[in-house]
Amino acid sequence: MPQPRRSNAEHAYVVAYDISSTRRWRRVFKTMHGYGRWLQLSVFHCRLDGGRRAEMAMTLESLIDASQDHVVILDLGPAEDVELAVESLGKTFQAIERRAVVI
Repeated sequence: MPQPRRSNAEHAYVVAYDISSTRRWRRVFKTMHGYGRWLQLSVFHCRLDGGRRAEMAMTLESLIDASQDHVVILDLGPAEDVELAVESLGKTFQAIERRAVVI
């Protein structure tokens, strides 16, 4: 298994999962809302630096049953360089954009 990327540069990811237990699926679904934007039932689009990506993978690993469940993390590359070509039928797809937030 490749080591998780640890860097400050953000990468774009697609995370998809197949969880056999409804209870575990709900936990994974709720957890993923903290890491990215929900696209479909078990698919999220994330924009994370290396530390957050590693944290997400460890958290997901603790939530799933490795003998029954499956999580796929697709690294699309540096977020600033990725031009997502998404065909969306029905609901509109919106890419995640980073903006400064003043508090």
